[in-house]
Amino acid sequence: MATVRLKKGFDIHLLGAIENKDIAFTSPAQSVAVVPDDFHGIIPRMEKKEGDAVAAGEPLYHDKNDEAIKVVAPVSGIVKEVRRGERRHINAIIISPEGNAAVTHDPQRPALDVLLASGLWVMLRQRPYDVVPSPGVRPRDIFVTAFDSAPLAPDLDVVLGDKSKFIAKGVEVLSGLTDGKVYIGTRKGQSIEATGAVVTTFVGPHPAGNVGVQAANTVPVNKGEVVWTLDIVTLARIGELFTTGKVSHDTVVAVDGEMVQQPRYVKTVMGADLATVLKNEAINVAQSRFISGNVLTGVKVEADQWLRAPYRHVTIIPENNDPDEFMGWAALSPNRFSIYRTFTTWLRGLGKPVSMDSRIKGGERAIVRTGEYDAMLPMDIYGEFLIKAIISGDIDKMEQLGIYEIAPEDFALAEFADTSKLELQRIVREGLDKLRAEMS
Repeated sequence: MATVRLKKGFDIHLLGAIENKDIAFTSPAQSVAVVPDDFHGIIPRMEKKEGDAVAAGEPLYHDKNDEAIKVVAPVSGIVKEVRRGERRHINAIIISPEGNAAVTHDPQRPALDVLLASGLWVMLRQRPYDVVPSPGVRPRDIFVTAFDSAPLAPDLDVVLGDKSKFIAKGVEVLSGLTDGKVYIGTRKGQSIEATGAVVTTFVGPHPAGNVGVQAANTVPVNKGEVVWTLDIVTLARIGELFTTGKVSHDTVVAVDGEMVQQPRYVKTVMGADLATVLKNEAINVAQSRFISGNVLTGVKVEADQWLRAPYRHVTIIPENNDPDEFMGWAALSPNRFSIYRTFTTWLRGLGKPVSMDSRIKGGERAIVRTGEYDAMLPMDIYGEFLIKAIISGDIDKMEQLGIYEIAPEDFALAEFADTSKLELQRIVREGLDKLRAEMS
């Protein structure tokens, strides 16, 4: 087993981490939602309408450009609402759970067909562009991350539970879909039984757990090449599908953050309503920021909304609706945090948990070449130059500077550390979409 040591990056330690790894069971979800925006690259065309009955695993919609790509219902029930926004954009498909009907699949059919029909296909991502893969393109390699290094992130070994027994089968299935290899990135001390895969241990701060960072430090993606990426939980689901013929839509979710009284793991279903996930948790809604995901890459949601893909983390931090404070940014409080030695926090060590709220604390400024992005990005690319190329729309420079091997999440930590306060993830997303449109 090879070991890769990463020096760039930074671990953000927040208050509200989970200490007890026992899993709490919650009551059945009152409603379940599928949000099309979670599956970038798919233009939804509905197969079900409001009032229709649906079984767990039955398609709700397919991709307008490729009917074979399906997004399925996580539970059986009734399609309560197809919530739309501007220009009839589908914001969410809401299901009222009812019954136990479920779709089964024949594992003996071609693996590609089973993955597409089961809905697990949309949990994969393709590089370049960080979109749901095209079924017609065979990947050079497939990369799997077995851990999450983001702030307050769940332990994927806990999320996996007894599903780890399906990992080997998942590797076998994916190995048949690539001419290359299946690579699995693990953290130090983690044991993964994955015969047929190349297992590499990554040591270093966040974003060491990002699958794109692992790929870039193993076999980087070059122009003209396609790789697939996923996490170990999805790999186990694939193995379970080809073992039992069924897709498991159950999930273990980490509920943590400073505003959570009892940070814990909760077992529920994909897309469950937050009211169910947070049951028995007294939270001051007006003073809390609800995030489906981690604080760097997650999506802001309201307390009456639902889990978003990949359905394994809810973070709740202070909203701070009254940001006025004595001396503002010039305050010398020892509780103020900074990656740099701007405040005295570093004297007590940066490894201790700190309190952070949702404020940005500053407005957008011009990019200054300070090396901030490069210090937070353990990839062989020049982050500042790449961001400038994306903003200017220079496709040739984007290609030369490595846009094919990145995803928005790879710039999330740089966005946190950026003194220019730029929305780097949005910039990267727009750059990838523009490049994909130009190349299609």
